[in-house]
Amino acid sequence: MDNFWDERFSADEYIYGKEPNEFFRQQIEKLAPGRLLLLAEGEGRNAVFAAKLGWLVDAIDISENAKLKALKLARENNVEINYQVADLQTFNIPAETYDAVGIFFLHVPDETAELITQNAVGSLKPGGKLITEVFEKDQITKTSGGPKDAELLYSLEDIVRYYKPLDFDLFSKETITLSEGRLHQGEAIVIQFIGIKQKP
Repeated sequence: MDNFWDERFSADEYIYGKEPNEFFRQQIEKLAPGRLLLLAEGEGRNAVFAAKLGWLVDAIDISENAKLKALKLARENNVEINYQVADLQTFNIPAETYDAVGIFFLHVPDETAELITQNAVGSLKPGGKLITEVFEKDQITKTSGGPKDAELLYSLEDIVRYYKPLDFDLFSKETITLSEGRLHQGEAIVIQFIGIKQKP
């Protein structure tokens, strides 16, 4: 899988663009900057945007090429991000460390998704927010991005199961128009979710 993503990110072009995911942008701008974790961050567009707002950003992805492009984008924007290349199935994410966690278009088999989301929830400080946008099952009919395997797309029930420890702040299935580089273009069917970790 890492070879797949290294090859995909090998082009000079930023295949998902240099601008942040729109849902992420809307939500992160509402929060006071703190410490942020971005999982499967790819070419760094969300990490760099958050760093420009004053967030301390930790980013993780499986692709070395993605990291190189993300660090280049950070330099272009005169910000610093902490970017690690790692497999999210085995990476030890520290508990109760982050004020916010972002997961965008991470599409993996169910058992892997469950493990990663559990670790993400565990990494939030009490009161912290998890922000995610993923392709919903009906995206299989669209050409705007995402895997062509229905098993790798999400249902609303999946999200409920993964994030049940959190208080649901926003949870919806939406039809949106994506304009994120070459590979995310056009009408898309997504799930948008924000969850808050309860304070003791």
